[in-house]
Amino acid sequence: MRILATGGLGLIGHNVVQRLEAQGHELFITDNRTNYGIIPQDELDRIMPQRLAKIKTTRVHRIDVTDYDSMDWLLRTYNIDVIVHLASFPRQKVVNVNPMHGSRVMSEGLLNLLELSVKHQINKFVYISSSMVYGDFDEDVREDAVCRPQGQYGIMKLAGEWLVRDYTRRYGLAHTIIRPSAVYGELDVEDRVISKFILSAMRDQVLKVNGANETLDFTYVNDAADGIAAAAVNIAANNNTYNITKSHSHSLLQAAQLAVKIVGKGSIEVRNKDADFPSRGALNIDAARRDLEFDPKVDIEEGFERYYEWLKQ
Repeated sequence: MRILATGGLGLIGHNVVQRLEAQGHELFITDNRTNYGIIPQDELDRIMPQRLAKIKTTRVHRIDVTDYDSMDWLLRTYNIDVIVHLASFPRQKVVNVNPMHGSRVMSEGLLNLLELSVKHQINKFVYISSSMVYGDFDEDVREDAVCRPQGQYGIMKLAGEWLVRDYTRRYGLAHTIIRPSAVYGELDVEDRVISKFILSAMRDQVLKVNGANETLDFTYVNDAADGIAAAAVNIAANNNTYNITKSHSHSLLQAAQLAVKIVGKGSIEVRNKDADFPSRGALNIDAARRDLEFDPKVDIEEGFERYYEWLKQ
């Protein structure tokens, strides 16, 4: 199949591209390589060539999904079969810094792609949402749980899910919706919580934990990419929604303690919970196991070790 990955040079994106290429599919990438106004440009300049080196395709276009005409040209030129839509503001903190721009990318960009998918008769649209759509939740939450997102990021991700489903209702556009959680791993930027914990420990700094008992379903990037790639090409996933996570929660304090243990230095400061983030637990992945044969293999101890070894190099 001819597959377009928007945001295909992101942390998750370039790993998804690798897996689909290994399966023999023909990949095309759009990525605007933005720093979102908060990621140091020199950090992106170091990471992007390393991500590019991991993939085979040379058809990588620096196009923003809000540019309707350029996306129209790309879909028309390459006769795309499947779109895996990863391009987005990546997390709540980034949206909070610039909500107007975040809305333009996450809403207008999505609508552009949905309209163009109908126009060019795309076979399937894979939308990467987020576990943030659930809002507060405890353990074993399933995909049919009531969603009560808190904050603009989660609200816009959930609105995107409804838009995708509506295009299926109106035009018969097949879709799959993916809800990952707390993805981390090699070639990530420093701005995410696990990156901050391990790098702070390596620098013998203070790891700041916002809520000792707050938990996350930390998911190693290889596992997340395996699930997304499977959903993109598996007809059993059509018009379904899947949690793609490790399905095992750990507290922020446990994650910080593990980082200090692995690195061998650093200290921990426990602070109050961040009010901008909901309280979360582990997600149920039975549906992905059943339909996609999804089997996440990397637990948090091994994932942290791998990430730390890469950072040392």
